[in-house]
Amino acid sequence: MTNKPLPQIDVETAPFWAGAREGKLLLPHCGDCGRYHFYPRALCPHCRADGWQWAEASGRGVIHTYTIAHRGAGPAFKDDVPYVVAIVELAEGPRMMTNIVTDDLSGIAVDLPVRVVFDAVTDEVTLPKFEPA
Repeated sequence: MTNKPLPQIDVETAPFWAGAREGKLLLPHCGDCGRYHFYPRALCPHCRADGWQWAEASGRGVIHTYTIAHRGAGPAFKDDVPYVVAIVELAEGPRMMTNIVTDDLSGIAVDLPVRVVFDAVTDEVTLPKFEPA
């Protein structure tokens, strides 16, 4: 069990979290315009169609932007500092907020290639994080 806040799994996001538990990064993929998006929502944000399906992503991307936290975001994170919070631009196009897992903070940079890793924080929640590729 963790004392950190966990995502709320609902009907729309359940497939994403199930995929993460299986070590797969799933993204919504629109059958009408052919584009991926993240986060899951009822309509494609690119063309407003409702014909999207879950598709497995490559798990690769680059750091779009990042910050290194030297003070935890509340008491639950104080033992984790320093840690990297980043926006990763996935190879498929969408961007997602995540953590970068590394012991070499000096190597973190914008446009650094990364790949997904999975952190099973509870039996139900596995978080996709990224590490330098």
